[in-house]
Amino acid sequence: MTDSELRHRKAQADKPVDAAPKKRRAIDADDDDEKYSPWVDILRVLSFLIAASFGLSYVVTGGSSWTWGGVQLPEYMKADWWKEQLRGPVYFTPEELAAYDGQDPDKPVYLAINGTVYDVSNGRHIYGPGGSYSFFAGADASRAYVTGCFAEDITPDMRGVEVMYLPLDDPERDAHWTPAELERMKAEELETARKKAHEALEHWVKFFANSKKYKRVGYVTREDGWLEKLPRRELCAAAQKGRPKRKIPKN
Repeated sequence: MTDSELRHRKAQADKPVDAAPKKRRAIDADDDDEKYSPWVDILRVLSFLIAASFGLSYVVTGGSSWTWGGVQLPEYMKADWWKEQLRGPVYFTPEELAAYDGQDPDKPVYLAINGTVYDVSNGRHIYGPGGSYSFFAGADASRAYVTGCFAEDITPDMRGVEVMYLPLDDPERDAHWTPAELERMKAEELETARKKAHEALEHWVKFFANSKKYKRVGYVTREDGWLEKLPRRELCAAAQKGRPKRKIPKN
């Protein structure tokens, strides 16, 4: 390489570097920052939430609605359900339960069946004072649900209720069976009667347990041996009157 070529390259190397491209890149970056808007991300999030709501509505309603139209939300999606889970059940003595009979308008209306307490405030017009079922409020009236004797059987004592399903003894009719046959038949009748009494109470237990209108709030607590301390109740007149007669076997 000649001396002239070396001097030319050295002169080129000694020239100051043009900083303009770097400045332009910096200016372009500033322009990009000024153009950025958080609303783009907000719109993306909102779009996702709306789409998710449509999808969840479709699943919960079984494909009948995309917009939660006319849907009854599952219990676990309601605030009251979570409050109940966090609070846990409330226990009432019979005396404490009696304070929720609807007489105080500032208190909810409670009733109990088979020891479980329900808030029936949504039906205050029938369970509250003057309502057709006001005798159920503030008490566990399990027996009355089965016997239908609302005035006499406001009690959880179910002993002897099965008698209402037992056929009446009638010497004239009973003469159609031998003593051994009659004894065997009465044992079967008693077993059937107990089953019917259980099913009759269970019907109402399930009615309140599955109700969307009335909510479980707790349980009735009683002292040990409370049932044995109560006198045995006679079957009320209306239930006694409805007892069937044995059917005479056909020859």
